[in-house]
Amino acid sequence: MTMSNNSTIGLVELPQLKLSDPDGNDFYSLRKWEPIVSKLVLLSNLQAGGFQTKFINLRDGDYHENYGRIAWRGIELTKNYVGVDIKSVDPDSCAVWCVTVNFTLYREIAMMVLKHLASTGKPVVVGGSDPFADPQIYIRNGASVVVLDKSGAANWPLFNYLLGKGSKEDLSGVVLADGTQYAKHKTPLHPEEWPLPSLEVAKQCLGTQYWMDPFPEHLKPIGSIFPDIGCDRHCDFCQTPTYGTGYRRMSPKRVLEWLDIQRQAGAKSVVSVSDQFLGRTIFPNGRDEILEIMKGIRDMGLTILWPNGLELRKMTLGRGRNYESTDLNPDEELIEALYHWDGEKGTLAGGLPAERPVFGREAYAKLLPWQQHKRIVRRIVQAGIPMIVYHMIIGLPEDDDESMLRLEEALWEIYYEVKAINPSLVFQIAPFVISPILGTPQGEIIRKSGLLRFDDPAIFAGFWTASVDTKHLSYEQVSNWQFRLASVGDSKNLQVPQRFRNLPTEAKDTGKIVVPA
Repeated sequence: MTMSNNSTIGLVELPQLKLSDPDGNDFYSLRKWEPIVSKLVLLSNLQAGGFQTKFINLRDGDYHENYGRIAWRGIELTKNYVGVDIKSVDPDSCAVWCVTVNFTLYREIAMMVLKHLASTGKPVVVGGSDPFADPQIYIRNGASVVVLDKSGAANWPLFNYLLGKGSKEDLSGVVLADGTQYAKHKTPLHPEEWPLPSLEVAKQCLGTQYWMDPFPEHLKPIGSIFPDIGCDRHCDFCQTPTYGTGYRRMSPKRVLEWLDIQRQAGAKSVVSVSDQFLGRTIFPNGRDEILEIMKGIRDMGLTILWPNGLELRKMTLGRGRNYESTDLNPDEELIEALYHWDGEKGTLAGGLPAERPVFGREAYAKLLPWQQHKRIVRRIVQAGIPMIVYHMIIGLPEDDDESMLRLEEALWEIYYEVKAINPSLVFQIAPFVISPILGTPQGEIIRKSGLLRFDDPAIFAGFWTASVDTKHLSYEQVSNWQFRLASVGDSKNLQVPQRFRNLPTEAKDTGKIVVPA
C-alpha cells in the first residue's frame, strides 16, 4: 500500500463496524461489497481538477479488530472493525489524506484511521455529514481540515493549498486545525457541474451486494448515483436541510450520462441514493424529467433500486404541495415509471417511508392522510416491484405504548392489503429508532430534555440500538417495541441487521385497534 509520488491524495473508505452480542448476533449489517457512491463523486471531482489520487478501500478484507465494549440493556456488546488492518496503510505513502465520515456511527473507527494517517505529520482532510455536524471533535483528534461545504466547491482550492499550489485566500467552506474558519464564499457546486467519472473510477466503485442476499447474479455488478443534493422539506430529525445547498438536481441528460458510464464499466443495476429525487416535481417540467430519466434507465437495460425512499406525497397529482385543495390522487403514470418490474428488469427494490397514522406526525413535513397513503402504496405494488422495505422512525419524544400499538395495527393493516395484491411481494418492516443527529431540531430537543441515555456513537448513532427515552417510555421499552414491530411483515435480509432477521411473530392483526382515516 505504499506509493512514491508525493503529490498523491489518498482517499480512504472506512472499514465496517461489527457490533455484536455475546451470542454473535450482529446489530448492524456487514455489507462490504456495496457500491461506493461517495468515492465515485469525490474521485471524479479531484481527477477533473488535475489531482493525482489513490483510492484505498479499507472495507475490502477480512481482518477483525476489537476496539471496545459497552453495556446496553444489560448485554455486553463488542465493537469491532472489519476489513483491512488500519495499521497496514503507510501514512507516508500519500502527500495528503482524505477521509469521508457520513455516519456518526463510524466516528470511533474514523478517529482510529485519522490518528494513524496523521501520525507522521501528513495533513488529513475530513469531510462528510458527521464532521459537518461536529467539526471540532475531528480537529481535536488530528484533522488538519474539516470540510463544511457538501457540494464539492471547496475541494480544488483546498487541495491546491495543501499541496503548496494555492493560497489561503482561496479557501472556502473549511475549518483549519488552528480554528480558522473560512466561510463559504463560493457558490455551491451544482450537481450538473459534478465531473463525470472515468471508466476506471466507475469500475473501482461498483459493488456486488445490496439488500438481497444473494443479490441476483444477472444484475451484478451494481452501480450508484447521487442525482441531486439537498431537500425541499424540513423534517425535524433529518440533517439534509442543514447543509445550506438548497435543492439542486442534475438534468435528465446528466443523470443518464452518469449511468451510461457505469453501464460501460459493467453495471447491470444501479442504486440511487438521492435525498429527494422527487423534489423535481415542484419545478415546471419536473415530472417530465422523471419520466425521461426512467425511460432512459429502461432503454439502457439497467435495473434500479431506491433505498432512501421516494416521497409518496410527490407521487400524487398534486405534486406534494401542502395546500388543503391539493389533489392527493395517485399519479398513475409516474408511479408506473418509478416502480415497474417485468420479472427481469425495472425496479427491483425500494424503501417506502411509512406514515405515523395517528401519533408522531408532527416531526415530519411530508405526510399523507392514512387512507391516501395506503392508496399510493397499493398502486406502487400493482406496478410489480418485487421487494419493498417499509420504514419508519420510532422513539420520538411523545411516543408511548398507545401510539406504538396504533402503529403496529397500521403496519399489519397495510401488510395484508399489499399481500392481497401480490402474494409473492417481499414486504419488510424496518422500524428505525431515532438517532439524535447533531444540528437537527429533534436532536437538540432530545439532548436538552435529558432523554439521551448513551453518549457512545456506536449506540446513539445507530438505528437498531435504542438510546433515547421518550417522555413515556424507557429506552429499553422503545427497544422492545422495535423488536416487536420488526416481527411484522416478511422475513428480513441485508436491509436489517442479523439480530432482527426472522424474528418470531409476536402479534397478528386482532382488529382490536382501528386506525382512523
